Amino acid sequence: MGSRDNAISYGSALVLSLLLLLLHEAEGCDMFTGRWVKDDSYPLYDPSTCPFIRREFGCKKNGRPDLDYTTFRWQPLSCKLARFNGVDFLKKNKGKKIMFVGDSLSLNQWQSLTCMLHSSAPNSSYTLTTQGSISTFTFQEYGLELKLDRNVYLVDIVREKIGRVLKLDSINDGKNWSEMDTLIFNTWHWWSRRGPAQPWDYIQIGTNVTKDMDRVAAFEIALGTWGKWVDTVVDTKKTRVFFQGISPSHYKGVLWGEPAAKNCVGQKEPLLGPNYPGGLPAEVGVLKRALGKISKPVTLLDITMLSLLRKDGHPSVYGLGGQKSCDCSHWCLSGVPDTWNEILYNYMIE
Repeated sequence: MGSRDNAISYGSALVLSLLLLLLHEAEGCDMFTGRWVKDDSYPLYDPSTCPFIRREFGCKKNGRPDLDYTTFRWQPLSCKLARFNGVDFLKKNKGKKIMFVGDSLSLNQWQSLTCMLHSSAPNSSYTLTTQGSISTFTFQEYGLELKLDRNVYLVDIVREKIGRVLKLDSINDGKNWSEMDTLIFNTWHWWSRRGPAQPWDYIQIGTNVTKDMDRVAAFEIALGTWGKWVDTVVDTKKTRVFFQGISPSHYKGVLWGEPAAKNCVGQKEPLLGPNYPGGLPAEVGVLKRALGKISKPVTLLDITMLSLLRKDGHPSVYGLGGQKSCDCSHWCLSGVPDTWNEILYNYMIE
């Protein structure tokens, strides 16, 4: 192809990019309806260059032989996402505090973002500290603090004479979330825990104490309490609030149209989408209903559908437990949570 053809091709691509950008700005971008496309310019970082990835997310280091799952890019149907630029993110958030609050899926996303930024500025010094439930990753050159508060229910668990009480109408831990410039919340995966994995003995609402109740109903009540906390406590002129959304699991192959697949083990490519055969889990509707009752602005990172399509993105037998267990809940890094953060980045540069 001649130079003139190259110029035309480049010019056409530039015009297309500008049109997509104008569409993004003029009509708003539905970032959550789309499909996964193969892109050899991904992943955004090599996990071997990120020295602090926890073992449960380090699939490549744990021996996963296929790496195609790292080379897919999320493409919305109606617009184009701006590619994540770590240096730009660091500069725009210089001197700020960003906190993820939630369970191990928040940990998954927090670890992803620290790796994305570290790989963008590998010579920038950092510190990583933990105090109580809060871990802080600080990029010293930029004065940016990326924090994680491990809080699986958002509402309180209090140890009393009768035992550990999950208080659906109380949020005392909110004091840990003050003075943040950005908050990204998450809860769901622990609400179905039972037996030894359940970290409470009783549930309390007001003065009513019960041994148990419908967990989805409890989840909705807790979200209502959190929503009232946002409306009462958070100054959204100073602090931007996000909710991570519901990160799905892949333990039943029949839900994605592959009955022979017992779970995510051996899955090497995403569904081409844009829809998941098994549909959205019911808790997504509960979350959206709860968010609709909050008067202050809260942005939902509606990552459920795009993540449902990624049956290939879990650690499976290349996670913490190795061949003795199967993790189809968390996500490999690099991997799907990088896209969650790429979407977060697109919101933050608006």
